[in-house]
Amino acid sequence: MKIKHVIASLITVFALSALIARGATDNRADSDPAATDDAAGEARDMKVPDGFVLVKGGTFMMGSPESEAWRGADEKQREVTVSDFYVDGLELTQSAYKTVMGNNPSRFPGDKRPVENISWLDAIAYCNARSELEGLTPAYVADGTAVTWNRAADGYRLLTEAEWEYACRAGTLTPFNTGKFIDPKEANYYGHYPYGIEENYFSRENLEVKPGEYRQSTVEVGSFSPNEFGLFDAHGNVGEWVWDYHGEYAPGPLTDPAGPDSGSTRVYRGGGWNDFAKHLRSAYRATMAAGMSAINAGTRIARNAAPGSGSAGGSGLRGASAGGGGGVLIAYFSWGGNTRGIAAEIRRRTGADSFEIKPAKAYSTDYNTVLDEAQRDQRRQARPELAGKVDGMEGYDVVLLGYPNWWGSIPMPVATFLESHDFSGKRIVPFCSHGGGRFGQSLTAISKLAPNAVMGEPLSVGYSGGSGLGSDIVEWLKKNGIRTN
Repeated sequence: MKIKHVIASLITVFALSALIARGATDNRADSDPAATDDAAGEARDMKVPDGFVLVKGGTFMMGSPESEAWRGADEKQREVTVSDFYVDGLELTQSAYKTVMGNNPSRFPGDKRPVENISWLDAIAYCNARSELEGLTPAYVADGTAVTWNRAADGYRLLTEAEWEYACRAGTLTPFNTGKFIDPKEANYYGHYPYGIEENYFSRENLEVKPGEYRQSTVEVGSFSPNEFGLFDAHGNVGEWVWDYHGEYAPGPLTDPAGPDSGSTRVYRGGGWNDFAKHLRSAYRATMAAGMSAINAGTRIARNAAPGSGSAGGSGLRGASAGGGGGVLIAYFSWGGNTRGIAAEIRRRTGADSFEIKPAKAYSTDYNTVLDEAQRDQRRQARPELAGKVDGMEGYDVVLLGYPNWWGSIPMPVATFLESHDFSGKRIVPFCSHGGGRFGQSLTAISKLAPNAVMGEPLSVGYSGGSGLGSDIVEWLKKNGIRTN
């Protein structure tokens, strides 16, 4: 995708400046009045918009300690130092995005709500377009899907993972910048599932934070209190695209790291309106292909406080199979029958081969018991033995992968399935049945377990799908270039 050049009149520039001005809280991490005055002077010299805060650099432990509940394997701690940078105190709004890009792809419209349903490439395009509009040097050079970051440029850019986590934590060492827990009154997330509820679902006396409101959409930016650095909504509302490819952290100590040189997915941070609290943790890393979008993913933009050096870049996206040259397999896990019914409808529409993912030891048929069993397996990141494997997996180019959203992610038998087969060069197209949380962080889980596969456009289905299931499936298959009968 070529980055579009945006040419605007001086009147438009004034309009943009007025739009962006929100009077957000300055960074109060440094209590020295002289230092605060210096920071304000630098901001005026840099002509950063109102609402941007200067984050003073420092050294911190990036990642999570081994003792942190729901810690991911990709959160190994390391010592990182970041330099000073400016960052918007608010997530990028729909109004600001539309003013620059001329469109608003968001599912939940509202000028003051965060823009969502944008891809990483969209976020990069916005940064460059706004930089050109304001007479700044664009930070990125794009050649199709290959993007290079000029670290010396004064234009708008995405935060790095290290900068994002440093700014989100604002000096804290706990899972959230609010402490050990985060209340649904403190952030916009799937408030029915606060941190720690998984282990205490049936005995909630042990919960530090009780279940609260699930708003089921984004809310206006700045609706909750900011952290100590002046950032609003660092946890929840929408996940925020950052620069880095996803990959294993390089060991520290490091200064201003920009992530791996290559990868198949980019990272977004902070969790969104439909995520469980465990996926809002400061250290949690969500991941998605650079060209994909989601209705819980937006961004927050930044500027250099001083010119950096060198560049960072990558080779771009791998090409996906068109789905016509090889076989298509429907592989699914189902407990209550919803996903099985969806898989049957897909098979009726495509005639594709089908494989049911079954654990060798079946889960209980009792709903309350299976909740406990599924949560136990997920907490331990268990890999239940399966009753069988797919014969001739090499003959399938596309795998339509179905599962219910269990505890905001994939059931662990699906993890076993992904690790038991070689998905290199294949296209995985997920379909997920859910009771309100849509995909949760299941797409991230799949991409981490099958990093050499390409992910297609996913489909989320509420429960069994209802009367519109057939047409929804036909439209989904069409989007993914998969033939129907």
